[in-house]
Amino acid sequence: MHDANLNSDNLNNKVDISALPFSQACENNKQPILEILQTELQGFSHVLEIGSGTGQHSVYFAPNLPEIQWQTSDVINNHRHIVAWHNAYPAPNLSLPLAFDLAHDSVPVSSHLDRPYDVIFTANTLHIISWDLVGRLFALASEALSIDGKLIIYGPFNEHGKYTSEGNQRFDAMLRAGNPDSGIRDKEDIISLANAHYLQLSQTYAMPANNQLLVFRKN
Repeated sequence: MHDANLNSDNLNNKVDISALPFSQACENNKQPILEILQTELQGFSHVLEIGSGTGQHSVYFAPNLPEIQWQTSDVINNHRHIVAWHNAYPAPNLSLPLAFDLAHDSVPVSSHLDRPYDVIFTANTLHIISWDLVGRLFALASEALSIDGKLIIYGPFNEHGKYTSEGNQRFDAMLRAGNPDSGIRDKEDIISLANAHYLQLSQTYAMPANNQLLVFRKN
């Protein structure tokens, strides 16, 4: 049962939320992430979201960032979830998902775009995919971004090889039990990988529930 509180001027509460695919994590973190995006996205105009999942983030961010064209993307199997949310909460600056499988595809090109992306955003993906795919994400992001463009990543990270909380340690054990290639990444490894692809860490934000939001800028 979906009992999320979606009291927002941007969402029509007459929509039956229980009929939509739902992520409680997205519901919990959408406002803290938005508050940072409203600062970090100033002066930018086109964001590609990699791994849009249910689509909940996109329908919340787009109307609250009216100067941004928000382009969703994910593997085909998730498109029906994203489209369901977009149909329920349409916005003029919200684009239907592009097909993107990180294991096989190049970064998809939006019909709204005639130049490199300003920003790539991804949430709760690095600990789900394999380390090889983490490397591929950074390589593709570097290719797709314009100079001074940003790669913004939200999720849990270890610090100096250590968990930042007991909850993260339990979460990591659960991830690795289901898929040994997954797991919470060390932030220092992520920064080193980013630097190898001309992406430098510009800001780190502490987030609720022992998560972080990392902002990298292409140089």
